[in-house]
Amino acid sequence: MSSDEVDAYLVGVEEPKRSTLEALRATIVQAVPGVEEGISYKMPAFRLRGTVIAGFAAFKGHLSYLPHSGSVLAELADDLAGYGQTKGALQFPVDTPLPTALVEKLLAVRIRQAFPE
Repeated sequence: MSSDEVDAYLVGVEEPKRSTLEALRATIVQAVPGVEEGISYKMPAFRLRGTVIAGFAAFKGHLSYLPHSGSVLAELADDLAGYGQTKGALQFPVDTPLPTALVEKLLAVRIRQAFPE
């Protein structure tokens, strides 16, 4: 995995999507020390100790945060009111980054699931 792969993905994304995803990327990298960036399933992904804990993607009319777990979004349902969702993706506007506190909650739930104590 390489951050260069994520850079290459973002180069191909038009504005304002690119800036919004770059803000999300910075939030994830800052929130999870030691996270590794790369591409998984042709989308940017973030691994911690070899396990994908988050990802994102750009689509025509929205952006998606991908927790790489089918239960993260359900666990935070109250916090996600107002956002579009599928079972495995949180959809958000192309020009509005997800709030840092929300991203941190999403990451905390996924990390807890991936690495139970």
